[in-house]
Parts: sequence; structure tokens; C-alpha cells
Amino acid sequence: MHVWLKVGNVKLEIELNNTSTAQKIWETLPIEATVNTWGDEIYFSIPVKLEQEKPQETVQEGDVAYWPPGHALCVFFGPTPVSGPGEIRPYSPVTVVGKVIGEAKVLKAVRDGEKVRLDRKETDE
Repeated sequence: MHVWLKVGNVKLEIELNNTSTAQKIWETLPIEATVNTWGDEIYFSIPVKLEQEKPQETVQEGDVAYWPPGHALCVFFGPTPVSGPGEIRPYSPVTVVGKVIGEAKVLKAVRDGEKVRLDRKETDE
């Protein structure tokens, strides 16, 4: 399951994993929202309300995760304000649902309040 994340001039491909959380997000697409930034993370509310599935306290650069307290999808491209040395730490545990294909650091250009769209990638794109 591959999706496009489009925000401002940035377009990224994301490969969703085989968690039931990722499947539920896939079923909900397309999603449009307003993006927020927090350190080297963007996040936005999505119309999915699920409990944690395999919660993780730290993530890797390029990870895409669902954050249950905010019903939000998060994309990590570097340290957050609560990260320790050499780690990427979400505000609280998240369920990793996918990974950015390519360079996630292009998200540094994204600003609070920009519109974001998450859409299915068709196989012939």
C-alpha cells in the first residue's frame, strides 16, 4: 500500500506497513487536513480513532506513525523537542504505520497551517 503525501511544494511517497492501523488509514483515504510542526516532525489530525498497536517510544527518520491521543498521523524527519541525543522521540508512544520512500528531510520546508493531502498512489503512477 503506497500513498502520496502532498503539502505545499513537497510530495512524498509513503509505503504503509501491514498493521491493522495502516489498513484502517488506507480505507479512510483521501484525507485532507492542516499540518502542524513540532521540531523535525509534521503531524495532522485524521478521521481515525484507534488504540495503540505495537506502541514505540522512539522512531527512525522517515517513519510515519499514528498518535492515538491526537488522532494524528506523524511523519518524523529528525529530532523532536523531547528527543535525547541520537534519538527521535515522539511526544508519547506511537504506532508506526509506514515509512517515507526517499528523503524525509524535505519536510523541513513545511510550515504550520499548510494544507496537507494524503491519497492512495495508483499502481501506474
